[in-house]
Amino acid sequence: MNTKKFMAFLLTLVMAVTLLAGCGGGSGAEDSTGASGEGSGSGQDTLTIAQGSDATSLDPVAVNNVYSSNVMKQIYDNLVDLDKDGNVVPMLAESWEVSDDGLTFTFHLREGVKFHNGDEMKASDVAFSLKRAQESAAVSHIFGEIDPESFETPDDYTVSFKLTAANAGFLAGLAHTGAGITSEKVVTEEGENYTNNPVGTGPFKFVSWSKNATIELERFEDYYGTKPELTKMTFRIITEATNRAIELESGGVDMAFDISTNDISRVEENSDLQLIRKVDNQTTYLAFNCEKEPYNNPKVRQAIAYAIDTQSVVDAVWRGLGQAAVGPVAPSVKFFDDSLTVHEYNVEKAKELLKEAGVENLTMTISTNDRQERIDMATIIQSQLKEVGITVEIEKLEWGALLEKADRREQDTIMLGWTCQSSDPDLALYAPFHSQKNGAVGNNYANYSNATVDELLEKGRVTTDEAEREQIYKDLQATINEDTPWVYLNNGEVVVGAKANLTGFEPTAYGYHTLYNITFK
Repeated sequence: MNTKKFMAFLLTLVMAVTLLAGCGGGSGAEDSTGASGEGSGSGQDTLTIAQGSDATSLDPVAVNNVYSSNVMKQIYDNLVDLDKDGNVVPMLAESWEVSDDGLTFTFHLREGVKFHNGDEMKASDVAFSLKRAQESAAVSHIFGEIDPESFETPDDYTVSFKLTAANAGFLAGLAHTGAGITSEKVVTEEGENYTNNPVGTGPFKFVSWSKNATIELERFEDYYGTKPELTKMTFRIITEATNRAIELESGGVDMAFDISTNDISRVEENSDLQLIRKVDNQTTYLAFNCEKEPYNNPKVRQAIAYAIDTQSVVDAVWRGLGQAAVGPVAPSVKFFDDSLTVHEYNVEKAKELLKEAGVENLTMTISTNDRQERIDMATIIQSQLKEVGITVEIEKLEWGALLEKADRREQDTIMLGWTCQSSDPDLALYAPFHSQKNGAVGNNYANYSNATVDELLEKGRVTTDEAEREQIYKDLQATINEDTPWVYLNNGEVVVGAKANLTGFEPTAYGYHTLYNITFK
């Protein structure tokens, strides 16, 4: 069988397997009780959400993943927020000033804001929260330039601090959940147990967490802002996409994230449901462990990229959702280079580079989570790499276990998604590609180090001239593409199924969403 016929057969087989897998029933957390409250119709004041993986922590500075952030967004408020156009708007801070040199930030806080334990939020809590963010490996790529010795709190409602270097994207970064404001008293008293007893100032407060099953929140009656119409919010962890769709159809949940390509039509054709789509800032990628042989050789990384027909992988698995990725910056992020194209598929070139690198009979493991689309992509890549003599083993891990393995840098390659959680390219590139994160807990899962990339990333942060900054980020995209620490796979979409009478939900491009404005008609 020639290669083209074989690939057509394989793509058909993968889609068929996915469809069959979707017919299976759930177990464990997926069989837990459905949505409570008054059901569909006017007057419903409870919301049950299905998401594909559990949070890994509810401490803002402990983790940086969208499943955790989606829960924390309801619990914590920040100094600032981003509106639907990506503009920075007030939240816990009513106003602020930035010095002419871009180094000193002064925030004027709302008065009378209460934490969920009843204590009033003070400037000292803000300073405490941002100091924790500054020293946290999970989010220090955003907040690491805060000078922890520079905090001043002249009164209970004013806080100022300095950066060690100017950062053009810093103010927008303060809207990231890693800068959620926590109670110094509660964090200190709870210690390592804080993630199981989180306390914020947001419109919903924590009630309980049954790992890999449910997270329960309830409305905070003393919230300083507009009180939500919802009184209770429940996150159900349902790993299999089709089971999320089934629960949505049956009324077990009110909304479900990550509707799969197999289930889009069943949601669209159901008059009791609605499908909500929005292009997001995520890039799904296959990252090499660039410090592990033979992936420390750029020729090997480039050979594997040449051997992967990305367009056919994306077409087969995503079937019209999103698009094939061309670089490390998603198209909706500022300074995306629209001159880039999907990398070339060239089997002969791949074989040539492997020969030059002295690599033959390579066995490579792709580690990924249990999201079906990623398993399907890995399966097709497995077949494509076989054409150049590479044997691929696929390791499917639960979300938390995958991140733990990645933190230890034990993988050969890893398939994940990276979402730029603002419109600024600094958040797209600094954390996954700056060598400061190399070999340490952080988001540089490629274990990638390039002095030129480091220099450009640092320059991009401090440059204020827009034209100059744009060129820096386009140079970064070109340099990273040439070095191939990642094989780019696809840019995604937020695809949410919901009851037809659910209103007030505005999805973001950042991977996590405000849910407390939802109402039912």
